[in-house]
Amino acid sequence: MSSVARVTTITVRSDTSFEDAIRSGIERASQTLRHISGAWVKDQTVTIEEGKITGWQVVIEVTFVLE
Repeated sequence: MSSVARVTTITVRSDTSFEDAIRSGIERASQTLRHISGAWVKDQTVTIEEGKITGWQVVIEVTFVLE
């Protein structure tokens, strides 16, 4: 039996860390997408204000198997 997967891109921002952004993004995607089988962090960026990091943002490619 074969399976077909789809990849969707999501962008997530956190006020605390990259790890928090990734976790939050996967948890949120899991509320809508079924059968998530993996994710790839495509990009990471930070927001800086007055020399301090104020935000962490990730772009995640989420893979899920179609029913």
